[in-house]
Amino acid sequence: MSVLQLSDLISYARHNSPFYSVLYADLPPGTDRLTDLPVVDQGAFWAANTLHDNRVLTAPLSEAVVYKTGGTTGAPKFSCYTREEWREFTAAFGQGLVDAGLRPGHRVADLFYAGELYASFLFILDSLAQAPVDNVRLPIGGAAPLETTVPTLEDFAAHVVAGTPTTLCRLAEHIVATGRTLPGVELLFFGGEALFDDQRRLLRAAFPNAEARSLGYASVDAGLLGRPVPGADPRLHRAFAPHTVVEILDETTGEPIREAGRPGRVVVTQLYRRLMPVIRYPAGDRAAWADPEAGTFRILGRAEEGVRVGPVSLYSEDTFAAVAEADTTGRVTGTQLVVRRWDGRDGLVLRLATAPGDADEAGLEILAKSIVTHLDEVRPLYPDSVRAGHVHPVTVEWVRHGDLTVNPRSGKLVRVIDERPTA
Repeated sequence: MSVLQLSDLISYARHNSPFYSVLYADLPPGTDRLTDLPVVDQGAFWAANTLHDNRVLTAPLSEAVVYKTGGTTGAPKFSCYTREEWREFTAAFGQGLVDAGLRPGHRVADLFYAGELYASFLFILDSLAQAPVDNVRLPIGGAAPLETTVPTLEDFAAHVVAGTPTTLCRLAEHIVATGRTLPGVELLFFGGEALFDDQRRLLRAAFPNAEARSLGYASVDAGLLGRPVPGADPRLHRAFAPHTVVEILDETTGEPIREAGRPGRVVVTQLYRRLMPVIRYPAGDRAAWADPEAGTFRILGRAEEGVRVGPVSLYSEDTFAAVAEADTTGRVTGTQLVVRRWDGRDGLVLRLATAPGDADEAGLEILAKSIVTHLDEVRPLYPDSVRAGHVHPVTVEWVRHGDLTVNPRSGKLVRVIDERPTA
């Protein structure tokens, strides 16, 4: 098993990655405790992790698989894995699929998305291939026409269907609209976004005998995060030991949280990745320990580094850049991303503050349209998802700065607010 000791990983990154060398420059030699290391700043990390003159990688890019992670078309973000690292990644995740309910002989339809450097389809397919139980893999893909997907599921008597909640619901809606059900499906493996109660109702109508379960918690940039914990709560996960160290940090002080039930942001360290080290990297989510002794934690939603709106990942820095580019006269004094859910779909509301006395409603309406246009340009998957009926269009809510939500303890502006109900 290619898993490093923490001290060896820190030393290796420090000596071979220019980014980590600078980040750890003031630390004493031999530092080997996570809590002695700074948490990675995502903006600095991705500014250094570029296609040319990369300062994060520990070696030239000569043997690797490269995947795109959530970013923009103007400033794409990529994650690199060596052959051995990818094998470790998918083998560990494949073991977690058994916790999710995978059983010997299950026929599993992979409806995640492939191509354009996206990882999810191949990641699930490779994880299934390395799972410790025999299974039959059906690589259908999320872009396949529903008219052919349903007959394939029926012809092969699929027991498990895996995809994002958005994809699973789109499939379920088609099945219900055609007056059919798929009673032979036992499990719906979802990942990539939260599953809400209104979605569960639709899934039950199409798959009356299926249970929806998280297939695991991972991302292409952060890597392994949590394996599912069997039970009724799909938000409950456990770190992938010995590959991964998961920390939950206080959102104000940055100190590790030890007690159960107290929310914080998820920070992860991967002990199997050397080419592109991930050490105290913010995963972009909030969580709370369910049982600190057992290492189980409950995912609570996205943190300020990013947010998931339906199938679309948005980084707050990209949104702020779009606002700044459109707001050439500096009328916006504060920005918050608010994610809401209504009529069965997610939607992004940009809560923008202006200075007192700025009552030019016509001008603000023009500015709002310009900001939305800029955001659509840098994250084209969002308008594509609007046209597909997966999410609501981006809207702008004009407020005063005093109306923006702040942290009650620190007074700091909360950049991302997730108002969706989770269960």
